[in-house]
Amino acid sequence: MQLKTMTYEKTGRVARITLNRPERGNGITLDLPSELVACVERANLDPDVHVIALSGRGKGFCGGYDLVETAEKMFAEGHHNPIEGSPLDPKVQLKNHDPSHTWDPVLDYQMMSRNVRGFMSLFYSDKPVICKVHGFCVAGGTDMALCSDLLVIEDQAKIGYPPARVWGVPTTSLWVHRIGLEKAKRLLFTGDCLSGAEAVAWGLATECHPIDALDVAFEALLNRVARLPINQLVMMKLHLNQTVMAQGLHTSQILGTVFDGVARHTAEGYAFQKRAAEVGFKQAVRERDEPFGDYGSSTFKG
Repeated sequence: MQLKTMTYEKTGRVARITLNRPERGNGITLDLPSELVACVERANLDPDVHVIALSGRGKGFCGGYDLVETAEKMFAEGHHNPIEGSPLDPKVQLKNHDPSHTWDPVLDYQMMSRNVRGFMSLFYSDKPVICKVHGFCVAGGTDMALCSDLLVIEDQAKIGYPPARVWGVPTTSLWVHRIGLEKAKRLLFTGDCLSGAEAVAWGLATECHPIDALDVAFEALLNRVARLPINQLVMMKLHLNQTVMAQGLHTSQILGTVFDGVARHTAEGYAFQKRAAEVGFKQAVRERDEPFGDYGSSTFKG
């Protein structure tokens, strides 16, 4: 398939998936989850690939959902419409998010659950996925980072879920499984971010490095994992992932995806949406986050 949001290449035993919309902070669009699925499947079917490297071009890994793209282009005439009248039809979703119309939570779930399945292609990938984060990884961008198996992060990067303050709930629901209940509550009760160094201390990331040493460390880990036979890697990942599935991840994801829709249709959610329509999403997010003293430490989106 022709990729719009990422690139795919293979170097030796490593398949490299690189988010490639740096001018938009690699923001998530409707195309990204389906392209991610295709790239992961391509790597899994390649007998020469042992490990998948996930990273992003530009100033940061991913700033979350591209709300400006959604507002300005997704609902415009002539935008790619997968199936007329379907949950992915932009006009259908626009109507479903209009406060003057009745909100259909199942329609909302049908759209967002497809994104979850796209992100979870990393978790369900036969082969290990190692993610490199630099700059920022916030909001919906954390779905991809947390669905990866290992995370190598810049020590000064910011990672977290600011939409917990208004207009969002983590749909992939992996925070508790990655860092435990208490630490997950600490982050999601505040929307605060961690630095890369803090992410390692909290058990969210595998290792952190200064930006000038990040690529070397990332490549070293990729090459070390790639030494194992594919069959061993597949068995190890399947074996270890069963513990997370046994903890009820799938059920939590259904609830998280439904709650994400609810969060966008509360009184506060509608107020945020209205304010964004008046002054733009960037300013609305600024007003949301400035009282916490952390806006501007990274590119916060939705």
